[in-house]
Amino acid sequence: MRIDKFLNAVNITKRRAVAEDMLEHKVVFLNNIAVKKAKEVKIGDIIEIKYLESSEKFKILQIPTTKSTPKSKIDEYVQRID
Repeated sequence: MRIDKFLNAVNITKRRAVAEDMLEHKVVFLNNIAVKKAKEVKIGDIIEIKYLESSEKFKILQIPTTKSTPKSKIDEYVQRID
């Protein structure tokens, strides 16, 4: 699954357009490398989103098979890393 679709499908970003904008401005890193929106994600990859004053890291546990998932099920797909 493409990283822009993954971020939207597991509710890390509210809309896919937001994910695309973040990827375009190089604030999203996949395994410590800034990536473009078409980059494919795999189980075990680490996604890091760098905000102005903080950052969030997520480990991919599962790839969703549907276009969107309920917010309550985010823990099935990603694990937050401190």
